[in-house]
Amino acid sequence: MSNPLKLLKANASNPKLWILIGVGVAGVVILAETRRRGRNGKVLQGEDFGAFIQRFELRPFPQPPPPAARQPLAGLTFAVKDVFDVKDYVTGFGNPDWKRTHDVAEKTDEVVTLLLKNGAACVGKTVMDELGFGITGDNKQYGTPTNPKLSSFVPGGSSSGSAVAVAGELVDFALGTDTVGCIRIPASFCGILAFRPSHGVVPMNRVLSNSPSLDTVGWFARDPSTLHRVGHVLLKLNSVEPRRMRRFVFADDLFQLSKVPLQKTVHVVEKAIENLSGYQSPKHMNFGQYLASNVPSLKGFLDQSSKLQKGITILKALSSVMILLQRCEFKINHEEWIKSVKPKLGSNASEDVLAAIKTSYDDIKTLYKVRMETRIALKSLLKDDGILVIPTVADPPPKFSTKKGIASEFRDRTFALSSISSMSGCCEVAVPLGKQDDCPISVSLITFHGADKFLLDTVLDIFSALQEQVGIASNNLLPFADTNGDMDASELLKEKGNAAFKGRQWNKAVSYYADAIKLNGTNATYYCNRAAAYLELGCFQQAEDDCSKAILLDKKNVKAYLRRGTARESLLLYKEAIKDFKHALVLEPQNKVANLAEKRLQKLIS
Repeated sequence: MSNPLKLLKANASNPKLWILIGVGVAGVVILAETRRRGRNGKVLQGEDFGAFIQRFELRPFPQPPPPAARQPLAGLTFAVKDVFDVKDYVTGFGNPDWKRTHDVAEKTDEVVTLLLKNGAACVGKTVMDELGFGITGDNKQYGTPTNPKLSSFVPGGSSSGSAVAVAGELVDFALGTDTVGCIRIPASFCGILAFRPSHGVVPMNRVLSNSPSLDTVGWFARDPSTLHRVGHVLLKLNSVEPRRMRRFVFADDLFQLSKVPLQKTVHVVEKAIENLSGYQSPKHMNFGQYLASNVPSLKGFLDQSSKLQKGITILKALSSVMILLQRCEFKINHEEWIKSVKPKLGSNASEDVLAAIKTSYDDIKTLYKVRMETRIALKSLLKDDGILVIPTVADPPPKFSTKKGIASEFRDRTFALSSISSMSGCCEVAVPLGKQDDCPISVSLITFHGADKFLLDTVLDIFSALQEQVGIASNNLLPFADTNGDMDASELLKEKGNAAFKGRQWNKAVSYYADAIKLNGTNATYYCNRAAAYLELGCFQQAEDDCSKAILLDKKNVKAYLRRGTARESLLLYKEAIKDFKHALVLEPQNKVANLAEKRLQKLIS
């Protein structure tokens, strides 16, 4: 027997010894808890990715005795965003000052209760962007949750903790709310599924609201079966419904905003539905131009000074209406509390709240009119069988930074996509499609208001085929190999392309220039000319890529810088566009196009 054990046995009846041992054990426990917590009492993120504000357990309602069917959510766990009332807990809105100035909830929200009645157990409340403002997941008070898929990148928000809890496999599903993309964005950044239901179909009676006209309850899951089961419970859907044909509509102009290769998005979805029964041949369209023709009230919100293509401009206008409506309604609901309490907020949340409180817009009815016209336009486009396919987000998640906020162009590109469902009230599901440069890829499927079961059934139907095609696309995506050919033949093709361009036959011009490039892939002019044709077609991503290739071949090609700047401006990449126009001015100081464009963009981002 060791000496310490002999000593313990010899003095077992001595009370002073046991007091000493107790103090030592307490010290170890305190040290462990101190190590677990960071400064200011914040829990470190190693064990739960910083997803939770508060842990507790709400047990499910008892399973009814046979012959009653098994509860549909039996055995599943879930977490809720810090906006849902849970009896005897304060609903904190992601902010300690809100929590301090409000009482505990008298009842549990009916959505949470419904999940408990159907067999699921609730294990806690999750971190969110303060007061529901923000799309990065940033929270300076409780700490920003760690993205389980990309630890140095933001998780997305405002329902950040709920997304992280699901992606980190801490729960089976989680509840959030979506105002301007607050469920769809973190789902995309964390590589999981998320469902934003039609506006108003899930009650929000005991849920804190940021903007009632935009807010919806939504949920995250890792697999389509769980997403589907939760949807059936919350939406109180019938199990059986006649199967309908499905018609996929790809918004080609919106995929131009994304730098993910089309082989990993559009091509994957097309190939997945190719051999499935009940799916019509997919259609392609310019969605921005469709909105411009079918939402007349948006004309008053267009930036008349913008040189952007009509379709992109209309999406910027739609997103500006969305943000204005959010600010107006937040001010109506929370201005009194903000001014009386003067809450401590992180810099990002503080800017958004201040902008909301300062908002002065008398004609709020016009904002509601835009919302109604957008819903009617989507219903007219999709009818009873259509599903619109768009990128969920345009860009990969920004790197986590406590010093700098997100760029205005990142917000513009993100909101241009998220505004479609937020302003129409249509249902949308974000579906992960593998990775690009280690960042999760996601596409969104949108259908008309009230067709939630139709959309949930669609995801369940196609998910396995999508994942199969994701694997094929990842293995087969090879770089394009140029081949050198006969110089005279390539020049002849270039001239044919020029003639087609002058005749406004843009597609034919692209074809001729492409053939010239196949014969001679080292001529910068061929790429630059094809970029000009792509710009006319609204294919901005392809135009940008061609100009970049032209610049690699000829660093003094002014037209390439001008055309790439135009393409980047149309993709809402303002800072990169400014660099291109400045470079063109270095090469040609008197270039009026570059000079005007550079001034216009500087004014825009300031």
